[in-house]
Amino acid sequence: MLIFRLLFLLMLGGLCGCANSPKPLAPVASSVPPVKVGVAKADVPAKEAKTSIDPNVMFMLLTAELAGQRGRYDIALEGYLEAARRVKDPRFAERAVVIAMYMKDSKKANEALGMWLRQAPENTSARKLAVLMALSTGDQVAAENHLEILLQMPADEFEKNIMEVASLLQKEQRLPELAKALVSLSAQHSNLTIIPYLQSFMAMQLNDKALAESYLQKALAIQPDWDKALILQSQIAVMSGDLGKAASLLRDGIGKHPGNQKLKRMLAEVLLKTESYPEAATILRDIISENPSDHESQLALGLIYLQDNQNDEAEDIFKGLLAQPQTRWQGSFYLGKLEEKRGDAEAALAWYGQVGDGPLAFEAAASAVFLLAKENKSDQVAQKIKAMMDSFPKEKTRILMLQSELLSKQKNYAQAFAVLTTGLTDSPEDGNLLYSRALLADRLGKFDLMELDLKKVLAKNPKNFEALNALGYSLASRSIRFDEAERYLQQALKLRPDEAVVIDSYGWLQYKMGHPSIALAYLRKAFNKQKENEIAAHLVEVLWVLGQKDEAKDIFDEAIKTAPGDEYLLSVAKRILKNTE
Repeated sequence: MLIFRLLFLLMLGGLCGCANSPKPLAPVASSVPPVKVGVAKADVPAKEAKTSIDPNVMFMLLTAELAGQRGRYDIALEGYLEAARRVKDPRFAERAVVIAMYMKDSKKANEALGMWLRQAPENTSARKLAVLMALSTGDQVAAENHLEILLQMPADEFEKNIMEVASLLQKEQRLPELAKALVSLSAQHSNLTIIPYLQSFMAMQLNDKALAESYLQKALAIQPDWDKALILQSQIAVMSGDLGKAASLLRDGIGKHPGNQKLKRMLAEVLLKTESYPEAATILRDIISENPSDHESQLALGLIYLQDNQNDEAEDIFKGLLAQPQTRWQGSFYLGKLEEKRGDAEAALAWYGQVGDGPLAFEAAASAVFLLAKENKSDQVAQKIKAMMDSFPKEKTRILMLQSELLSKQKNYAQAFAVLTTGLTDSPEDGNLLYSRALLADRLGKFDLMELDLKKVLAKNPKNFEALNALGYSLASRSIRFDEAERYLQQALKLRPDEAVVIDSYGWLQYKMGHPSIALAYLRKAFNKQKENEIAAHLVEVLWVLGQKDEAKDIFDEAIKTAPGDEYLLSVAKRILKNTE
């Protein structure tokens, strides 16, 4: 039954701290010791009276404990229920709730929970269980009554409790029921900000951004400068893809709360996403000046310096990270990247070797492999890949893909294809291997296999925009099954409307279908988002066909300067531009 899944999840989730099955109590002596179920300290009376227990009750408890140890939970449940009925000690009722939930006995779970609430009405764990039980059985009135009691505690505690309940309900896809209960609660407490704040959060979980924004506006109307609401409003803007709005909201929030570090960190993250590096660096320096031990902000600033060719400043930050055990591996890894950028392969390899077994160990080994390949040290590459297979047995797929990528860079496409095929022998359903092999199959003219691999990927994940894009683009490029190609690419566009490669594919499809003017609009948009060589080649070809030859030549000349050997650009030069070198 759903109710037991919810209640058992609640126990497992830490609200009551119980294990998968009832834990035995300590042996019963002259008094019953506390049942250690993780109840919050505030729920426990300062001084528990030592209760003298009737010998019959003690016998019941001992029998229940022994029965529980032997797996006879039916007898254990009856013992604790009867003890809870006879002795006003909430620990017995709580224990009975745990066992009843484990046994999926709704009637006795309800009875035990009722006793627990009567004996300890302020116990938040019992009250949250009561909310879940009421919502799971469709008793909105009871749920609202229990929520009303939880609402009497401080706002941050109410928020924490509701978030825990919401998390469990979301796993069971029952979150709308809690949202409905909060609507009624909000009507009765229209002056409270915490309720519309939580409603906004839940609306986001339900993917209703407009509703989330409306609830948040209600909270801000009550408390215009509330920093938590401002932060959530910015998060909604980020999730909606409006990074400009998010940055503006965060700047306003910092103006109202200049000391709020969370607002500043969020603004820095948004600025990094929009590649507004100078402003992000200013914000990060401000954060670090107020908190010199903020290593995450130091690392982010170091990466900005590295991106902006401020290599000496980046080096100072990365070397500073070496001084702390928890960031030493980051310092070593990015010092390796810095030396690689400077062209000192030996120094870079030395730094990669010092990363150790931290979270970036695999990335350091992979970076070393690519660097050795760039230096044409094929023997060392082979040794390093073998060492990676031994050191990272769980990363076999990633290593095979790395090996395949190296071979592809060397234009050994058949060998790269063979490596992935070998990997698929052991893991025939691996989506990453299937997708990568499909791209190579397309390049090698194995179109049937390419389609088969991509359709396997989509069978497991119909929303894989990369597979949708690759399949649609391949059909378009071969000028076949345009209707099918359009379906795939429209799905990909729906999933990733701002992805340059998807926009490019759809534009290329329109060109192949004989709609160059429509194609041009898409290709311009894709090129403005990402000046990638293949996109440039497509744009050049369509401009040329439409008679806009001067612009086509300008775009081609700029692109070929940075990538003189690019196959797409050379192909369009040979086929379309004719006399352009």
